[in-house]
Amino acid sequence: MNDSVLILGAGLPDGVGGALAHRFAREGLHVLVTGRTLAKVEQTASEIRDAGFDAAALAVDVTSEADLDAAFAQLCERGAPVTAVIYNAGNNAIIPFEELTPEVFEDFWRLGPFGGFLTAQRAMPLLAKQGRGSMLFTGASASMRGKPNFAHFASSKAGLRSLAQALARDYGSRGVHVAHVVIDGGINGDRLKTLLPEWLDKLGDDGSLSPAAIADAFWYLHSQQRSAWSFELDLRPFKENW
Repeated sequence: MNDSVLILGAGLPDGVGGALAHRFAREGLHVLVTGRTLAKVEQTASEIRDAGFDAAALAVDVTSEADLDAAFAQLCERGAPVTAVIYNAGNNAIIPFEELTPEVFEDFWRLGPFGGFLTAQRAMPLLAKQGRGSMLFTGASASMRGKPNFAHFASSKAGLRSLAQALARDYGSRGVHVAHVVIDGGINGDRLKTLLPEWLDKLGDDGSLSPAAIADAFWYLHSQQRSAWSFELDLRPFKENW
């Protein structure tokens, strides 16, 4: 039976989560595509199955322990190893600090380090028992620096990165590869195509990150030989200022 991959925060097919699901499925793996809206992740899973690969969909809120328990139970019931857990959950918004409410700040924290923690609580013992597998986290430029109007996002992403680094140092010697991917720039996926199509056009060819190219980088991390593991990759378009 083929190994399993769990992708959290997948969303629609034309985004990072959807691209990750397609990329790992093409390698012959069973992919469980999850997100808060079942219709979106089922669309991704259906496209993968139509292409002749193996995928299932499940509604999962990463801040819900019951939802996460159900996802891991579904994978364990297959009786095959879990080869990768990918934490891609997240959101962003421009919010001036004086307009930032405690409720919004907490919502971002829950999608960041809190959801990552709940996921790792379930994933790391399982992967360590297997003695192999990857847990990969999606980060952003805000993982590395805070900027005006993004205090909520930066604190969430920085916390998630620190969690990932602690896990990498804790579980690496047990055969589990934990890695973090900094995505620095706009992503040419469904979200920006809907909200900011003119901005994407202005960036020009390869001026925004391709979801498929991002997914290739995640696969590269997952498939690294363990004598030369990376903890972190940073990805940006060739014309991005940094």
